[in-house]
Amino acid sequence: MRLAFAGTPAFAESALRALLEAGHEIALVLTQPDRPAGRGLTPRPSAVKALALERGLPLAQPGTLKSNLVVEAFRATQARVMAVAAYGLILPPALLELFEFGCINIHASLLPRWRGAAPIQRALLAGDTETGISIMRMEAGLDTGPVYLRQKVQIETDDTAGSLHDKLATLGGLCIVRALAALEAGQIHAVPQSDQGVSYANKIEKHEAIIDWCHPAMLIDRQVRAFNPSPVTSTSWRGERLRVWRARAVQEDGTPGRIEGTDGGILVGCGSGTLLIQELQRAGGKPMSAADFLRGVVLAPGEILGT
Repeated sequence: MRLAFAGTPAFAESALRALLEAGHEIALVLTQPDRPAGRGLTPRPSAVKALALERGLPLAQPGTLKSNLVVEAFRATQARVMAVAAYGLILPPALLELFEFGCINIHASLLPRWRGAAPIQRALLAGDTETGISIMRMEAGLDTGPVYLRQKVQIETDDTAGSLHDKLATLGGLCIVRALAALEAGQIHAVPQSDQGVSYANKIEKHEAIIDWCHPAMLIDRQVRAFNPSPVTSTSWRGERLRVWRARAVQEDGTPGRIEGTDGGILVGCGSGTLLIQELQRAGGKPMSAADFLRGVVLAPGEILGT
């Protein structure tokens, strides 16, 4: 099928790659403008742009979609559908209504749960045991459109946002290929979302990654996994910032924020239970195991984190 594609990060790159491998003709790729990244703040292409350039695909990076020139550029492609994955800008009605099969979005949740910008992180923070991919026909509302198909994925107790992202990115590519084939053959129809079970995955704010040791250990465990690899959960220690990359909740109790032991990691008291820190990072350093950290640092019994 001849189609247009809109997406920006690695999640979207997986979908574009799957569509290419399935033999679809990509008439035009839409991705966001290059953004400053790294310590030098050098503009870097998105993952989707890099793949489009590698495959020689027509590419557009408008700063806004409000111009009629953008709509006309897509009209000229004669694409039958636009596949969308984590593009990052709201599509105007003129684009939503332009294609024969509309704009079909790959969303990383089981809609209507976790509509919005950060469904992977919010599912982990909430302690959900499953999530998945929804293939949805886009409309003006935020992720409110009818759904063609859903595919579930179990959330394992050691899943991070990074590992869950990779599972869902791969699954999203498989699902959009399957959905487009069924759509072209007239074998699939979009079903309106239920009004029950709606929840919103608000954008992640950096302050959410700061540990409050008065919270239960199980909640902090989820926080660590939800914010790995970004923005990474952190606490303070001896006037410096410590980033916590990997940890797990332990049942035994302790005093919130107090280091209760260093056997097998750094055991820290929480509001209920304790958290065993297994991997961390000092300011200006690289992530390291707790064992390596403890080889270079002597922790006084009863030291308090987060002050």
